[in-house]
Parts: sequence; C-alpha cells; structure tokens
Amino acid sequence: MDNIKPLVNKPEINLAMVGMVDGNGHPYSWSAIFNGYNPEEMAKCPYPVIPQYLGRQPKETLQIPGAKVTHIWTDDPEDAVKVAKASLIPNVVKKPEDVIGEVDAVIIPTDKGYEHVERCRPFVEAGLPIFVDKPMVDNEEDLKVFTKWVKDGAPIMSSSSMRYTKEFMPYGISTWDIGEIRYASITTPKTWERYGIHAVEGIYPIIGPGFLSARNIGDKERNIVHLKHKTGADVMVIAINDMYGAFGVLQIYGTAGRIGAASSDTFYAFKTQMEAFIQYLQTGIRPYPFSETQELMKIIIAGIRSREEGGREVKLDEILLE
Repeated sequence: MDNIKPLVNKPEINLAMVGMVDGNGHPYSWSAIFNGYNPEEMAKCPYPVIPQYLGRQPKETLQIPGAKVTHIWTDDPEDAVKVAKASLIPNVVKKPEDVIGEVDAVIIPTDKGYEHVERCRPFVEAGLPIFVDKPMVDNEEDLKVFTKWVKDGAPIMSSSSMRYTKEFMPYGISTWDIGEIRYASITTPKTWERYGIHAVEGIYPIIGPGFLSARNIGDKERNIVHLKHKTGADVMVIAINDMYGAFGVLQIYGTAGRIGAASSDTFYAFKTQMEAFIQYLQTGIRPYPFSETQELMKIIIAGIRSREEGGREVKLDEILLE
C-alpha cells in the first residue's frame, strides 16, 4: 500500500468520452452525470429512457463533483456534436488521439468487447488511465492483451453497471439469513456477448470469486448458461434477445431461505459506477481486484466457447491469461 498514490492529483479531473456504438447511449448519460445537461437538447436523445431518468434526479445530486467530461469523439462525427450539446461538453475532436495531452483520463463507453483492445491501445501507450465499458473483452487473445497491459502497470478499470445495482447491494454485504447458497439465477435481454456480463457481474459480488465452469445449452438468440462455483452453488444465467421484461431479475436460494430482487434504478447504478472510477483516479486504489474482471471475462468467453462447441462444459482454467 505504501506505493499507492493518486493516478490524477488535481482538484478537477478532465475526462474524454471516446466512442459510441449502436444500441448504447452511455455517452449521453455518463457525460450528463459529470457535466449536467441541456434539457431541450437531451430531449432529442435517441434513447428516450435517458432524459426520463435524468429528469427524475434532483439537481443537487445529479452530478459527480471533482470531474468533468471536457472532450468527446464518436464513431459517427454527427453523434459527437449531438452529445456535446446535450451533455455540455465543450470540445469535439476529429480523431480519438486528439484528446491525448488534453485530458487526465479516458472513458471508452462502448460495449463490443472485440473492439476494446484497439480502442484502448493509443491511450495505454500514452499512459492515460482508462475506464472501459463492459465487457472488457469477449475472446481469449484480447484478455491476454489487457492482462499484460495491467501487469505492466496500465491503470485500466472495467465493469458492468449491474455491479452497483442498488437493489442487490445488501446481499453483496451478507446473505447469512438464507444459509448456504445452493442455487441462483439472473436474467437479461439482448446478446450474451454484450449483455451477458450485466447478469454475471450483477450476481458476482454476492456469490464471490471462484467460478469453475460454464455450459451454454442455448443458441445465439437464447443463451442458457449453467455456471458452477467452488462452493457447490449452481448459477443459471439467462440472456434472451427480446426478453426486455427481465433485465436484472435475481433469485437466490439457500439452505435456510431465499432472496428475490430486480434492478430498477439505472441512474443510481451508472452514477455509482462512475464514482468508483473517479475514486480510483483520486486514490490509485482499485475498488475491486483486477482478478475479478479477469474471472468475469473468462465466464463470458467460456459461455461463447461452450455454445459454439455444442454445449460442452468449458472449465475457466482452459482460458489462459498469458
């Protein structure tokens, strides 16, 4: 602990928001959580739920103090202009590397894991701290790259917002009243590749490290994934493309009781997720070990591999870090 020091030692941290992909409005919402927003411009956001949940927040608790998004680049240049107007970002740049030398840290708000090595590479080489959205990767070779970068000292953090689900948090502290956990399930819409991590990282702080294997008996539209844990607990993670009525529905059964909860406060989860990154920048102390991210990525990769191999049980130990 003696060698730990702030990654950014300034009263206000300047951030860059770099990237935007289909189906993901994080540049709008995450930037507004730092900067505030223009209601008239935010009303034009192509994701109507974002102005709805932002509008419900009291102004005095909307923003995270001590950091601002000062620069933005998006894959479609027109998106950057729209996000900048809505979320009060003063600088739109022409290419991602233009933020180097202008900001203290970078946020990659995209959720296609196979793109993240190349999206992060310029900033890793520039020595900038990075937050990369979930999943950090979706294949073994890219996991090896991130593992080497972090081993070499690159300050990279990644998570799903579901790690910070308000309704799940009490069970991350204690589940003593339900006895030993025997079975759990959690659900999500959309694909395993992009949203499976939401479900897995939602339950991970409750069950804890020690997942052993994954068996996916579904297909690309319906991922039915059985995870085994070292405690003997069986966990079913279900990701079905159009199952929008079941985002973050959690059930846990133990030897003495059961738990049921569902995620409903997206703003709380996003704000707490971004606060964790800012605290990492301010202290140099990771909010959770990088080994947890490695294990979570192994689960995602194992789920894909099992599906592609006809439902074979894939041991997480098969997936190498180097």
